Amino acid sequence: MTWRRCATVLLLLMPGLGLIVSLIGMVVYVAIAQSFGLYNLNGDSVFTVAHWAEMLDRKLYTRAVTYSIYIGVWSAILAVAFAYPLAIWLRKPFRGSIIIGAILKAPLLVQGLVAAFLFINVISYHGIFNQLMQAIGLWDEPRRLQNDRGAIGVLFLQTWKNMPFALLLLTGAVQAIPDDVLDAARDMGAGTFARFRKIIAPLSLSAMQAALVIIFIGAVADFSFQVIAGPTNRQSLAQLMVFVRQTSWHEAAVVGVTLMVIALAGSLLLAIAARLILKGPFSR
Repeated sequence: MTWRRCATVLLLLMPGLGLIVSLIGMVVYVAIAQSFGLYNLNGDSVFTVAHWAEMLDRKLYTRAVTYSIYIGVWSAILAVAFAYPLAIWLRKPFRGSIIIGAILKAPLLVQGLVAAFLFINVISYHGIFNQLMQAIGLWDEPRRLQNDRGAIGVLFLQTWKNMPFALLLLTGAVQAIPDDVLDAARDMGAGTFARFRKIIAPLSLSAMQAALVIIFIGAVADFSFQVIAGPTNRQSLAQLMVFVRQTSWHEAAVVGVTLMVIALAGSLLLAIAARLILKGPFSR
């Protein structure tokens, strides 16, 4: 491709892609600058690292970082782990497969806040789940399940909400694998797990990486699920950013930049880890 053709392609992309890149770039620049004391909304702008030092010294900040990473990583892994067997099951059409696929993708149409409130109503102290456990004799009295310390409720909501998206990506990749390849592996004695580990997973690696990255970015910056169903003794980075904004926009910018860095670094690490596990030394 000549330089003139490259220039033509860039010019054609500029009206759409150029606008998006410039707008995102300005937002990122202002957030980074504010985290260092610039663009002060209430006084003079002075370059300083004091806001970073202040946040790094706070246990609330470090706990929010580790908690958000925990939610993001496990949400991505669980969503993909549940989506893979479903994608393999729906690989070939059968009677009722279209209806089953539509039902599995239904969570995509449900707003996160609605899902979180429904979940809270089900698992509340006098909710349906507690009543069911007592009715069948497994529990003698209601148990507190809402806002659990281990954030199991948040992980459940994230997995339930994001699994259909992972299923969409993985189904197309799995369906693109030729039957001849799988039949040849079966004829050579490869079992179900061996076919998945040696053939299906490596050939659908790109879709898996895309699902892991997109789900991780959304989960690590989640606010609604955490506020409604998350533990009361922990804050996510999104919660912390809203909290510190009341006293300092610069400290809120520090949290925002931290979210950007975690999203970028975590996405790269998840994509690299998936490739190493499936195509590196760990795959042998």
